[in-house]
Amino acid sequence: MSTIIKRIALWAPLLLAAWVAVMAAVMRFSDAAPAAVVMLPSQGFIAALPPDAAILSQNAVSLTLKSDTPGFAARLYRVGALLVLPAGLTGCLPLPGALANKG
Repeated sequence: MSTIIKRIALWAPLLLAAWVAVMAAVMRFSDAAPAAVVMLPSQGFIAALPPDAAILSQNAVSLTLKSDTPGFAARLYRVGALLVLPAGLTGCLPLPGALANKG
């Protein structure tokens, strides 16, 4: 195996873990994201959701939620979420039509 492939195999999981940690910190300490993704919710998690939480989508490994109340991620952690990530962010650059529609 080449040295470059070995380095990629070593660093890729570390970079992924760092990215997930940064996204979790952004969600925990700010309300910048319009929605939240809860990874691996427990069986009783939905029953314990805050009353203002709206379920946008659900599958076997995640649950996407929305709330306009500040501190939403902190409240999700309090009711049993293991990992809360931001959802619905547009990224660093605006959408292509966003600048054209501002005039």
